[in-house]
Amino acid sequence: MKAVLLRLAGFTGLPLLSIVTPFLLIPIVARVAGAEGWSSVAAGQSAGAFGGAVIAWGWNTLGPVEIAQNPAPQHRAEVYRESIRTRLVLSAAVAPFVFVLAWSLAAPEHRLDAAAMSMTTTVAGMSPAWFCIGAGKPTLLALFDTLPRVVATVIAVPVILMTSQIWLYAAILIVAVIASLMVFHRIAVPERGKTFASWRGTFQHLRGHFGPAAISLSGTTYAATPLPIGQAFVPNTVMAGFSSADTVYRFGLFSVMALGNTFQGWTLELQEASPRKRHAAAIVSHFVLGLAGAAFLTLLGPLATTLIFGADKSASMATCAFYGLSFLFISASTPFIRNLLLPQGRQRLILVWTLISAIVGVTLMFVAATRGWADGIALSMALSEAILFLGLLIPGLRLWQKA
Repeated sequence: MKAVLLRLAGFTGLPLLSIVTPFLLIPIVARVAGAEGWSSVAAGQSAGAFGGAVIAWGWNTLGPVEIAQNPAPQHRAEVYRESIRTRLVLSAAVAPFVFVLAWSLAAPEHRLDAAAMSMTTTVAGMSPAWFCIGAGKPTLLALFDTLPRVVATVIAVPVILMTSQIWLYAAILIVAVIASLMVFHRIAVPERGKTFASWRGTFQHLRGHFGPAAISLSGTTYAATPLPIGQAFVPNTVMAGFSSADTVYRFGLFSVMALGNTFQGWTLELQEASPRKRHAAAIVSHFVLGLAGAAFLTLLGPLATTLIFGADKSASMATCAFYGLSFLFISASTPFIRNLLLPQGRQRLILVWTLISAIVGVTLMFVAATRGWADGIALSMALSEAILFLGLLIPGLRLWQKA
């Protein structure tokens, strides 16, 4: 238990700055952009989240498992080299597409801001976080994933205040991320000259990772679609409050990610302690976090969005409550997916239920959006997350009993 507490402190200490720091920037962006511009920027970031998932191509799900179960430095270096090659190939195709998509979804006077902000989430696909998680090194995660974003945000706040140019934040962040990746590459891959020497197996690896990538993409699709769908059919003034709730919800998901990072390596490592007890600790912790997040979003979400974004961008109680339900189900399903089903090779099961939940969720979102019902879009997302959780619950519990 001491080990997991130390990991919890490491994976949630400095990384929690990535939750707190953007709240220095978001109110400024929301007020500079106005209600119409804010919904455009938020929709651009959602489009970028999908692009980031494509670029990551399953590394965020299988990568930590492969690193945790293979401690040899040479093996880990080769895994990271292959990840760089595959993600660069995908970035060349995905980044321009996301930029154009965000541009087309935005209000005419906010197209550059929306397209630029889409790149801030697209670039997350190049993050080395999965490597740090698998290696059990929260310090590396903080230095090379969290710190660049914190520094970029701190620099961007006065820049946007002075210039009112929101797109400059994206430029600053991308420079910071590229610099950190170059330094991290020297740490993860001590041998020089091998990363870009051979691209022969890159496309074969892309095909081999299709299953985990499809799981990630399916989940990200319905997680990222509420804002673009709403932006396409619902008035911008209505979507402003919806966008605020969506933003608070997504920053809250960092806590689920941090807790998942803490438990994944710990539950998969070979130890004398009972694996079943370790999995039980992860399951209970995620459920408690889900309940706490749901309660916060439901009870304090409208007030929080008013204080952070302004009264004209305040979210409704219903939207916040439905986002709270989504948070609960995502948090509760995380330990089953990351710690039990994926390590046991149940990718097909996860993919099937992810696709079912995504199809149901996205269909209902379109129905709600075409009727101008913004709260219904949030409800659709909650229902899709509930379907995924319930579909994986029994198989996950069976694996837990055998652990």
